[in-house]
Amino acid sequence: MSAPSLLEDRPATTTAPPRRAPHPVRAELLRGLAPWAGAALAAALGTLLYNTADTWQGSWTDTMSMLRSGGVMIGGPLALAAGCWQGGRERRRGTDVLRAAAVRGPLAQLLVAALPLACWLVVAYGLTFVGGLLASRPYATPGGITPTAFAGSAAVLVACVLIGQVVGGLAPWRLAAPLLGVAGYGLFGLAGTTRSGLRFLGPAPEAFRRSVVLVWWHPFLTAGWVLALAAAVVLVRTARRRWTALVPLAAAAVAATLLVQVGDGLSRPDPRARRQACATDSVPQVCVNAKFARQLPEVAEALRPLTDRLKGVENLPVRFADLPGGPAAGEAALPMLSPLGWSLVRGRVADPERYRWEAAMALIDGHDCPFVRRTPEKVALVDDAVVRWLAPNHVRDTMRKDSLAHADKADLRRLKAEQRAYDHLRAMSPAERRAWLSRYFAPERCGRTASEVPSL
Repeated sequence: MSAPSLLEDRPATTTAPPRRAPHPVRAELLRGLAPWAGAALAAALGTLLYNTADTWQGSWTDTMSMLRSGGVMIGGPLALAAGCWQGGRERRRGTDVLRAAAVRGPLAQLLVAALPLACWLVVAYGLTFVGGLLASRPYATPGGITPTAFAGSAAVLVACVLIGQVVGGLAPWRLAAPLLGVAGYGLFGLAGTTRSGLRFLGPAPEAFRRSVVLVWWHPFLTAGWVLALAAAVVLVRTARRRWTALVPLAAAAVAATLLVQVGDGLSRPDPRARRQACATDSVPQVCVNAKFARQLPEVAEALRPLTDRLKGVENLPVRFADLPGGPAAGEAALPMLSPLGWSLVRGRVADPERYRWEAAMALIDGHDCPFVRRTPEKVALVDDAVVRWLAPNHVRDTMRKDSLAHADKADLRRLKAEQRAYDHLRAMSPAERRAWLSRYFAPERCGRTASEVPSL
């Protein structure tokens, strides 16, 4: 038997190709500050929307205003601070000299670090933007929405990241990031509240005006202005030929000039605000502003006990009107539905009893009457009795009982007189009460003396 050969054939070994290093943009997208900044923005905006839902959920104009102003006032300072912190990263790590010797130029290095952060912030803002629209959709009447509005606020976030990145590369202090965020918050707040023409350069100049909607091209003009300004800042910092920054700077100047020149033309009155939707099955008719047409059944139902008590009564106002400028002659003012969060919350009347009391007061006050300096005591007693019968209110009844327990002689006499008048009205038969109320709501109610008011 022969000995095994020392030179056996061995299987050929193959060298695996070297793994390709991940692209720096992918690394920035998945690790580091960018994901945390996006999560922080989503959490902050989500908390804001949740805590203020009563004030915007149910109106497209209020929803758009909240989403845009929230994105700017929270997202803008956060983007500035995060970009500034990102821009100073190499200095803190002591790798700024190494980065200066890298193959990629300064502009490419800045964009590789800044754009993933900007993408995370834009995606986080986009998610909350869509969430806010979906939350308002079940309650808001169609119309009054600008689909392009997202573009302007998203561009502000990108511009703030780029500017913050540049500032972070220049500022040697760790406190530069929070200080820049605070400064940005103050600047955006000033731009949103100033009454000068500079307010039109702010990202959301109409944020606190509830009766207007944006023209569709305004967000794109705002986006062009802020992005061109950020591009100029970036090129001044990173370009080899710094004069190239003049191109975006000129574009920013043109866009800013257009914004200031157009001014109030950047928004237009909400066309729905000049129309009403009316329920004609009662007298007075119940009319709501067309912005809240979807809530008409809810409002009419809340006023049903009041209008039922007025059946058969003559000389009533034709309708409860809800138009800018107040009711016309022969109308009564509908209790305010806007701003949201007081009478109307998520498409429902928050306190129907209080709402009926406010409507009864609107019937009694006569908003088309000139200002009367002092109401005679007898007239005030009758008015109080009518309001109590038309719209019983347990809160005011409790207040009246407390007043009786602590009243002096004069107040006690007045309160007992009010109670006697109310008891008299309540004790009438339905036919007697309708006849009396028809005289009470006589056409000439303004400035009546005590002798001209039907007695109780």
